Amino acid sequence: MTDMIANYELVRQIHTVLVLHFMEGLKQSEIASRLNLSTSKVNRLIAQGRKMGMVKIDIQSVFQDLVDHENALVDATSLSNAVITPTVSGNPDTTLQQVGRAAANLLAQTVRNGDVIAITGGKAISAVVDNLSVEMSMDVTVVPLTGGVQGKYFTDVNHLATQMAEKLGGKAMLVHAPLFAESTSQRDMLRQVSSVREVFDLARKANVALVGVGSIDAPGSSYYDLNPVPEADRKMLVDMGVVGEFLAHLIHDNGSIANYALNNRLVALNPSELAECGRVIGVATGQEKARPIKATLAGDYLDTIVLDEETALSVLNKQEKSSYVA
Repeated sequence: MTDMIANYELVRQIHTVLVLHFMEGLKQSEIASRLNLSTSKVNRLIAQGRKMGMVKIDIQSVFQDLVDHENALVDATSLSNAVITPTVSGNPDTTLQQVGRAAANLLAQTVRNGDVIAITGGKAISAVVDNLSVEMSMDVTVVPLTGGVQGKYFTDVNHLATQMAEKLGGKAMLVHAPLFAESTSQRDMLRQVSSVREVFDLARKANVALVGVGSIDAPGSSYYDLNPVPEADRKMLVDMGVVGEFLAHLIHDNGSIANYALNNRLVALNPSELAECGRVIGVATGQEKARPIKATLAGDYLDTIVLDEETALSVLNKQEKSSYVA
């Protein structure tokens, strides 16, 4: 404090510069012109003010609760980042689109020219593609992480990869093989077909992997869109300790792959192979996804997750929910 009093004029000058820069939004060159200083002098005064503790930045958001939940989720898990959107009560489709829009924006901010993007199918990834928009075309390659299932637009991962590539201005390389082979030997043969092997080799080392997280709770389970399962078998899966689906593999609470025959016939990357990808972004919505999400986190499969608030609170084992005006 004694030093500050002795240098009152300097401190006052620093204060003036800080107010003009941080509160009035003037550029350093504009401040220099107004105060008849050099730009380098203004830069030094700002740096000096920061060092003296004269700058305290407090950024608040109307969605501060969501930011707090994001931080709590990162602190409680191995995630490096989380993005949480508001939940639209009673309207899961709108909530899904909001989560898809947030994930699309994150993807657009993340990818760079020359990147490979690997994706799964699913309703969440379809919502990402629906909401994807970039200002400039990007030289990217989009590839599937799994074989495809014909029938519904969101189960056809080749269709989603093609759409994503078109929206980004890049190209898609497709897997011309079914998701489920008829036998383990046929699966091995399909994976060794040069066109399939080439795509999976790219997917395995993708710069960004965008993946859904599936529930086995009927109705509405995306896994049963991929593979219709009789009611008796669904009960058997629960009795086996299966809690969710990831890259079409049925998984346990700890993220390990279930000893289920169909897992051995999948034409898809194994979840553990995602470890070679640069960044793995999970996208999910719906409280029925909470337990599958926890399983993927226990398996350390994800770096980032995008989800809605109610789902996030279920993952965090919290009940409170914020109220936002639409």
